[in-house]
Amino acid sequence: MTEKLLGLLLVLALVSLGLMSGVMLDFVFFYPLFMSFIWMIGGVYFYFHWERRGGNPRELPHMTATPFVSIIIPCYNEGENVADTIAAACATNYPDFEVVAVNDGSRDNTGAILDRLTADFPRLRVVHLAENQGKAMALRMGTLAAKSEYIVCIDGDALLDKNAVAYLVKPLVDNPRVGAVTGNPRIRTRSTMLGKVQVGEFSSIIGLIKRAQRIYGNIFTISGVIVGFRRAALHNTGYWSLNMITEDIDVSWMQQMKHWQIQYEPCALCWILMPETFRGLWKQRLRWAQGGAEVYFKNIQKIWQWSNHRMWVLILDYCLCAAWSYSFLLSILLWSIGKFMPMPEGLNVPAIYPPEFWGILLATVCIFQFSLALLIESRYEPDLLKSIGWTIWYPLVFWIIAVLTTLVGFPKAFFKHRDKRGVWVTTDRGLK
Repeated sequence: MTEKLLGLLLVLALVSLGLMSGVMLDFVFFYPLFMSFIWMIGGVYFYFHWERRGGNPRELPHMTATPFVSIIIPCYNEGENVADTIAAACATNYPDFEVVAVNDGSRDNTGAILDRLTADFPRLRVVHLAENQGKAMALRMGTLAAKSEYIVCIDGDALLDKNAVAYLVKPLVDNPRVGAVTGNPRIRTRSTMLGKVQVGEFSSIIGLIKRAQRIYGNIFTISGVIVGFRRAALHNTGYWSLNMITEDIDVSWMQQMKHWQIQYEPCALCWILMPETFRGLWKQRLRWAQGGAEVYFKNIQKIWQWSNHRMWVLILDYCLCAAWSYSFLLSILLWSIGKFMPMPEGLNVPAIYPPEFWGILLATVCIFQFSLALLIESRYEPDLLKSIGWTIWYPLVFWIIAVLTTLVGFPKAFFKHRDKRGVWVTTDRGLK
C-alpha cells in the first residue's frame, strides 16, 4: 500500500501544482500540443533513420540465421476465430517453427476445434488447461511447452502476416540484448465509425508513439497481440505476472527494468479484431487504463533507483497523462460551478475551450500529425490515407473515453487486491 500512496500523491501533486500556480488551463490545452510535436519528431526520425531503409513486409528480411521458433496462441472462447488464426500461423513464411495453442478452459467448442486442426496442421500442438486461469498463465504454460529459445505470441483471434515471424525474430538474432520485439497490429473490423476511427488511431497515434518511444529509449508497452520474445529474457524477469490485468504492459516494464531492450518492428504485421460498440470499447479501454495504473503502482518505488533512470521519462509521461485527465475534469467542474456562483480568482475557469488562435493551431497540428503518420503507415496499407476523414474524429470520441477510463481505472487499480488473478473475459470482437 505504501507504493500506491506514493504514486497517488505524485499524480495529485502535479494536479495541485497546476491549480495553485494558475496554469491548469494552459496545461490542459497545451500538453496535447506539446506531446504531438514530441511524437512527430520521434516518429519522423525513426522513419528516416531505420524504417525507410528497412525491410518490406511483402518480402522476407535478410537474416544471418533462421533458428527454430515457437508460435504461442493463448485461446479462451475463440471458437468463431481460432481456425483462421491457426491456419494463418501455420502458413508462416519461415523455414522452421511450431505452433502451440493453449486452450485456457474455454466454455465453447475451442478445444474441440483445436484438436481437430492437429490433423490438418502437423506443426500444431495443443495444450488444454482445465479451468480459465487467465492469459498470463496460458502464456506461461505455452512457453513451458515450447521447444524454442525464440517465442512469438499472438492472440487467438489474430491473423499473422506470412512474413511477420521473420521480422520479429531478426532483431532477437542480431542483438543479444534485445528481449522483446513488438509488432504492428492492423485493424480488421471497419464496419462502424468506431472501427474506422481505430484504423487511424493505431496508425497515427499508437504506431507513431511506439516509433517515438523507440527513439527516446523505452517503450511503454509491447503489443500483446503480436510480439516476439527471447526466452532467456522472459526467464530473467519471471515471465508474465498472474495478478496483472494487462500482462503486456507489465512484462514490458519488467524487461526494461532488467535492462533488456524492446524494439518496434513495423514490418511485423498482424490483423486483429477490435470493439465496434461503445460498450465494448469502454470495457477494453478501462482494462488498459487500469492495467497501466497497476504497473505504475507496482513500480513507483523502485523506479527511482539510478539503475532505472532510463525509465524516468516513461514514468513522467504516465504521471502527466494521468494528471492531464484529472485536470481536464477539474477544469470542467470549476467552469460549471462558476456558471451558478462566483468563484475565487484562483479557482475561476472562464472558459473550457482555448482562445481562437490556439484552438486553430491545436486543430491544425492534430490534422498534420494524423496525415504524417498515415503517410508513413501507407507503405503497409496503400489506401490508408483515405482514413483521414475518419481519424479527425479521434479527439472528440477517444479523448473523452481516455479521460473517463483514467478517472475510473486509476482508483480501481489503487484499491485492487494485490493477489487477485487477472482472468479472461469475453470481449467485443466487432460486428459480424
